[in-house]
Amino acid sequence: MSPAETAVYTHGHHESVLRSHTWRTVENSAAYLVPSLHAGLDVLDVGCGPGTITADLAARVAPGRVTAVDAAEDVLVKARAVAAERGLGNVEFAVADVHALDFPDDSFDIVHAHQVLQHVGDPVQALREMRRVCRPGGVVAARDSDYGAFTWFPAHAGLDRWQDLYRKVARSNGGEPDAGRRLLSWAHEAGFADVTASAGVWSFAGPDERTWWSGMWADRTTGSGYARLAVDGGHATREELTEIAGAWRTWGEEPDAWFMVPHGEILCRA
Repeated sequence: MSPAETAVYTHGHHESVLRSHTWRTVENSAAYLVPSLHAGLDVLDVGCGPGTITADLAARVAPGRVTAVDAAEDVLVKARAVAAERGLGNVEFAVADVHALDFPDDSFDIVHAHQVLQHVGDPVQALREMRRVCRPGGVVAARDSDYGAFTWFPAHAGLDRWQDLYRKVARSNGGEPDAGRRLLSWAHEAGFADVTASAGVWSFAGPDERTWWSGMWADRTTGSGYARLAVDGGHATREELTEIAGAWRTWGEEPDAWFMVPHGEILCRA
């Protein structure tokens, strides 16, 4: 099988994962793309998940249309519900594989992927497909976090163990958890000559923010698809995962706790 066929999505769609994904908006997760958005554009949102970024895109480009695709049908049910709740009539959804998109050449003005390329088997082929369906003069945009560059205070051995474990599990699934730093090189390999690379961050420091972030990762460590893959792959025991979850909660109770998630970003002119 090709890498595209064998890669496994590490997180799954457990409640703790969707808790994080539904927090995402254009403002906090795609601000680098905002100057390229205007009314009347046709957008493809790749790996849309529960659709909160999709809905924001649709509101910004109306009466243009947004087509949102994901590899998992179950999460598209949630994305459709978000669009319906917001009264958006310019969005449609479909199951798709980014390595082989079922759209004609030159179909969209903007092709966007948020936290997708880190999970796919062949990110360069994914970018080639995104380029193929983008109209000449359009924009292919991608943003991915970089787990190896995550940093936090105060230091905690349990979080060190979590970072090391997550990267091992993700790579064993065929993904690249340090994708952010590689986006520019992947874009060049995919054939893009006009690429603007940048970086952005999420930070979690206020009492509510760090409680939310640490609690989400504690629950994800023991209850999500990632937890199952960590155990089934022989990377950790259930007891070890419980200890790591406890470390997350302990860290989150620190009054000076601070966490930064860096992202690489690319805007590629088709």
